[in-house]
Amino acid sequence: MDVEEYVRRKIADGTDEETLQTNLADSILEIKNVKPSYASAFARAVIEEVKNTRGLKGDFFEFMPAGVKMGEFGVGSRGKGDFFAHRQIARIIGKTSASVGVDEMDDAGAVCASGQYIICTVDGMHSRLSDFPFLAGFHVTRATLRDVYVMGAKPIMLFSDIHVADDGDVAKIFDYTAGITTVGEVMEVPLVTGSTLRIGGDMVLGSRLTGCVGAVGVAEHLTARKSSRPGDVLLMTEGAGGGTIATAAIYSGFPEVVEQTINLNFLVACETLMKSDIFYKIHAMTDVTNGGLRGDAFEMAETAGCRIVIDENAIESLVEPHVRSMLETLQIDYLGVSLDALLIVAPPEVSGEICRVVESAGVMMHEIGYVEEGRPESVLMVNGKESDFTPRFRESAYTPVKKVVDTDMRDFEAMKAGVIRASDAAIGKKERVLKSLRDRKRIL
Repeated sequence: MDVEEYVRRKIADGTDEETLQTNLADSILEIKNVKPSYASAFARAVIEEVKNTRGLKGDFFEFMPAGVKMGEFGVGSRGKGDFFAHRQIARIIGKTSASVGVDEMDDAGAVCASGQYIICTVDGMHSRLSDFPFLAGFHVTRATLRDVYVMGAKPIMLFSDIHVADDGDVAKIFDYTAGITTVGEVMEVPLVTGSTLRIGGDMVLGSRLTGCVGAVGVAEHLTARKSSRPGDVLLMTEGAGGGTIATAAIYSGFPEVVEQTINLNFLVACETLMKSDIFYKIHAMTDVTNGGLRGDAFEMAETAGCRIVIDENAIESLVEPHVRSMLETLQIDYLGVSLDALLIVAPPEVSGEICRVVESAGVMMHEIGYVEEGRPESVLMVNGKESDFTPRFRESAYTPVKKVVDTDMRDFEAMKAGVIRASDAAIGKKERVLKSLRDRKRIL
């Protein structure tokens, strides 16, 4: 419970302060084991703090509302809304000197330094794994290392950020860190720094855990998405999923499937490839995560400016059998959910050798499609016929709650207009503050 937001809403609704203080104190007592006098004093203090922040004007205190909520636009849900929002973030950042920047929507960013590429990326833990900290730490670490590897880089360090709400047990921090370092130690990538905070400080009650893990790597041969070329073929490894599949299993009554996700096959396959001469023949790599193959194929086509064709008949055998059985039972579209499989784009003449090297690491891989000239789009071939393969509004609904959420959607085009208006306003504010800072710098 966010007590600050609760107070803001109630004041805006016209609730008198005495009633508000009483009601908030009662809510606090439902969550926290404290004395009634403490709850009442805490509620009074929150009300006073919120009152002091009301009516503040100017660039540092206000922002242009989009009139669109994160959930209803699907931000973080790896679908059309999420991709659109991320492209607005790229607009705000603007063009930079990066070798691979955020505008390319790749798995990580890259800058050139002293003749090498420095790769940096960060991944947020799966929000529904808050009560399972080890799984949260394990899967987010594996995810961030994947993002470094698919850029053609060798990971050299990890960093983490952990936030636990005020009533969360301190042990969550330790279990989360154990998950991170389990992956790091096997792959010989040290966790070197991080931050540990409470969510919202004193203002958020409950035990929710959230956080992220980032990684830095170095590369000589970049395998960014933009390097995909017409005539290339697409190769994919078997995937058993990560945080998303673990979440689907836990919250849908299939806890035994979680064990299938506890592997480092993707990372080991990449390590093996990077030690082989064939690695330098690879044009691009990515992981099948962002809205599943639907989302990643679409984003790759957009970034490379090519048409990508996927053969559905070639994919099904690459979904780990226990995972595939669960997804089929739950009627979850495996093409629209994160499988954590490795996707490689390379010339057809080296396809066989790449598969041989990957399979030498004990990981199955084969061709699933190709790249051709044409309008940037992704197409799915189903029994020899082209089928639409564009991302859906959200990734496949993989928990009971998500299936309910998917039944309530606003008009997407109307929401986009609000999102654009808000991002334009953020760009305008950035330019005003930049001008002020640059003017002061010139005076100094």
